[in-house]
Amino acid sequence: MRAKRILGVLSFGHVMTANMSLELVSSAKCFEGEQRVYKHRSNTLNCDMNFGVFLPAAAIEDKTACPVVFFLSGLTCTHENFIQKSGFQQHAAKHGLIVVNPDTSPRGVELPGQDDAYDFGSGAGFYVDAKQEPWSKHYHMYSYVTQELVDIVNANFSVVPGKRGIFGHSMGGHGALICALKNPGLYQSVSAFAPIANPTECPWGKKALAGYISSNESDWAQWDATKLVAEYASTPQELFIDQGLADNFLTAKQLLPENLLAAADSNEHIQTIYKQREGYDHGYFYISTFVGEHIAYHAKLLKA
Repeated sequence: MRAKRILGVLSFGHVMTANMSLELVSSAKCFEGEQRVYKHRSNTLNCDMNFGVFLPAAAIEDKTACPVVFFLSGLTCTHENFIQKSGFQQHAAKHGLIVVNPDTSPRGVELPGQDDAYDFGSGAGFYVDAKQEPWSKHYHMYSYVTQELVDIVNANFSVVPGKRGIFGHSMGGHGALICALKNPGLYQSVSAFAPIANPTECPWGKKALAGYISSNESDWAQWDATKLVAEYASTPQELFIDQGLADNFLTAKQLLPENLLAAADSNEHIQTIYKQREGYDHGYFYISTFVGEHIAYHAKLLKA
């Protein structure tokens, strides 16, 4: 089944002329809405990609325009993890939100070394635009999330213009933060579960940025939320950061939320909400416990 193709629609300052054709992979009724998975050819990534979309009942039955929230997953995940494990659908249905969640890297591109490690290559696109070969041929997850996927959603689903949020987990929390901070006005709400908040200073981030961007560390700052917060001087932005205190990656200094919070304290354009969850780790039991709070947060801002 193919969704309707719509071309030439204005989206956040540029006109869409790419192929917006979608193939419906699966659909299941869920909390009176539908959880769907679509496949499409990505011009940005030069490969086929899947993404999930939850449509609340109003968006299906009455074609009512709804706000949309994008969720970015973490290392090793596909689009399926969030769909199957988080339980977000009941909360999105309650608040009338469309929720879209892409994969975490290009797929099926057969690059040398892409499957050698869990934290680089397949399932670990880090939501950056790669500059180094061979990754620069396909690994443009930042542009995919902030441009192509936004265009596809605008063209194929009934969304409210200018009512868009973004959140994510771990690597995806990093992705959500940088996508918002680098594009003031594109997202009206931002939150993150246990984000990699200062990748230029942690092992995961250093490996990814050296491999995708450059061996020159001076080229990394534009992909680091803490650095972006320190320099942010645009429309005031609130960031909701959520962190489990039993997270082993927190104690291993992979996440470093304290650095982002310190940078935000020195910048009047950034406000933060920081919630610490006693006893919760880095996994999906943690996410499923608090995802309803995040959905409610986005709904409050997007429906204001």
